[in-house]
Amino acid sequence: MFTGIVEELGEVVAVEDLGDASRFRLRGPLVTEDAKHGDSIAVNGVCLTVVDTAGGEFTADVMAETLHRSSLGALSAGSRVNLERPMALGGRLGGHLVQGHVDGTGTLVERIPGEHWEIVKVALPAALSRYVVEKGSITVDGVSLTVVDAADDYFTISLIPTTLALTTLGLKKAGDPVNLEVDVLAKYVERLLGRGAVAAGDRTDLDEIKEMDR
Repeated sequence: MFTGIVEELGEVVAVEDLGDASRFRLRGPLVTEDAKHGDSIAVNGVCLTVVDTAGGEFTADVMAETLHRSSLGALSAGSRVNLERPMALGGRLGGHLVQGHVDGTGTLVERIPGEHWEIVKVALPAALSRYVVEKGSITVDGVSLTVVDAADDYFTISLIPTTLALTTLGLKKAGDPVNLEVDVLAKYVERLLGRGAVAAGDRTDLDEIKEMDR
């Protein structure tokens, strides 16, 4: 579990094509200082498992499913990435609850600079729009952000200077893909309400059957 508060702006050192998967080597001295084999590190919001570490770098295998659902497949040597270690129990939850399970990719549409911040417009898949609400939380490339405006096919976020300087969101340009993870609580609520409606329907049918038996 992560919080969406990026710890380090890392870099892709190498990408090895394994056919139906890829092996990434990434540089991140901070996030690897206590990392070991089997640990998790979020890379642009995608939870990856550490294979090995050495000299401030770590290796992770990325399966076809992850490459298909995220923008990691577009990375190459020299690409900058957002890195975050899992949250520690008992620590402060600075952002929101983030699983590192990307729901889909969006596209940065427009950047509107302000005096002290920047508004960024991001197009999102229609299937995800129902989970995005004004003043709600969303994770963009692993960064926990508050939605400013929410529409059927896009949302906007406001980026402060710290976010622009310390994450890849300061480097993205119009047309670039971004990983999106919506609030998992919204998905659970939707699922539970859906099951509740089915359960209520089942009870109604049962009552009708009992009435017919009389």
